[in-house]
Amino acid sequence: MDSVLIVSNTSSTVGIISDFMRSETIGRISTAQNGAQARRSITESDFDLIIIDTPLPDETGDDLAITAADKTTAGIILIVDNSRVFELGARVEDYGVFALPKPTTPEFFYQAAKLLTASRLRVLHLENENQRLQKKIEEIRIVDRAKLVLIQVLKMTEPQAQHYIEKQSMDLRQTRIATAENILRTYE
Repeated sequence: MDSVLIVSNTSSTVGIISDFMRSETIGRISTAQNGAQARRSITESDFDLIIIDTPLPDETGDDLAITAADKTTAGIILIVDNSRVFELGARVEDYGVFALPKPTTPEFFYQAAKLLTASRLRVLHLENENQRLQKKIEEIRIVDRAKLVLIQVLKMTEPQAQHYIEKQSMDLRQTRIATAENILRTYE
């Protein structure tokens, strides 16, 4: 975990959480005392973990958690009074926010932070895989369009067009997509 944002209006809570976080390998710990400061921090920096100790002076904190979930890939812990944990937890759980009852034990807090970190890494891995697959799909679309142009304009068969693109790519030492884009520019 590289960076953590702690949002709380009480310096004692910030101190306790900061001390606990320093025992982990964290590069940067930022703090905010209210929702407005936290929103500015979220837009200015990326965080791996956002911890919100409710209530905040300018809001309850659940809207901030939902906003953070929509705008970031950070794991989000919402620390809520024990009497409201089920109510607010139900409101934010669909956004991937983990609600912890207050007071909480250091062990429980540690497990929640680790769970969110592991979940965040899994989501980031899936997002990277999704981007890689989207790029591959786009490459296939462009190459198929180039093959279609070769079939229509030069009257090649599909295997001939495929072979032509592959041979051009090897001969010119460029990717298939670059070759396909050159063909499209030439014949379209």
